[in-house]
Amino acid sequence: MSAKGAARATKPGRNTVAPRSVLREFLNRRGSTPLDARGKALPIHGCARRRPEAGVTLIELMIAITLVAALSVGMLMAMRTSLVTLEKVDNRLQFNRRVMSVEQIVSREIGGVIPVVGLCSAPGAAAAGRAVFQGNQETLHLVSSYSLSEGARGFPRIVEFQVMPSEGGWVRLVMNEHPYTGPASTAPFCFNMLPVPAQATPSSLIVADRLAYCRISYREINRDAPREGNWVGLWNETNLPSAVHIEMVPLASDAAQLPLVSVTVPIHVTLDVGAPYNDANF
Repeated sequence: MSAKGAARATKPGRNTVAPRSVLREFLNRRGSTPLDARGKALPIHGCARRRPEAGVTLIELMIAITLVAALSVGMLMAMRTSLVTLEKVDNRLQFNRRVMSVEQIVSREIGGVIPVVGLCSAPGAAAAGRAVFQGNQETLHLVSSYSLSEGARGFPRIVEFQVMPSEGGWVRLVMNEHPYTGPASTAPFCFNMLPVPAQATPSSLIVADRLAYCRISYREINRDAPREGNWVGLWNETNLPSAVHIEMVPLASDAAQLPLVSVTVPIHVTLDVGAPYNDANF
């Protein structure tokens, strides 16, 4: 081989592989991973190179906290709305049940009237016996076989219905019950042949509240046509009326609630209370 050909053979070209020492020096100069004589990476000590550590940044953490807080607020608002709706529905159902029970209570108390004779005091005179059924437009006294505590199987009760004004400007219908032990037990509830207004006590039952007005009227007895008697606002007769009407008008009406209606209770007792008892008459 000539000298020119040998020079061409030793001159590095495109397809010539550089020695490892040249490659190692080249990489060291570029700041890459240092290599040993065999071309393997040498271990790096100190702070020459750090691996990237896995984790989250502060911004990512703040975004996550914000999302969790937004979801929590939404859930709390939904729960609050549900609880408020449940409370409104429950109050509406309670009011509707109370409206339905008003007619039942009044009908059973007045419909269970007993034709008994009681004492009624008068100024300057001894107590006289008369039928225990006196009333006006605001007060009604009677003796009933029905009571709230014992139902229709209990002892007779002296029942008081009273229309009372309230501080808010409306009126309410209140009912009291007292044990009936005989004619003498009715004397405190009647004076001068008129009913004594009832007083509210801790045991009083508010039959209807927040009323614009409440009036009690009584239908006179008509033997020929019992349903065609005249309605009067005062009853102090010796016998019982043929019916009692309690007119109740609420102070404000709500279309979503049952309206409070007036109650008319017929009285089917036609016995003459003042007449002496005789088996031959029955």
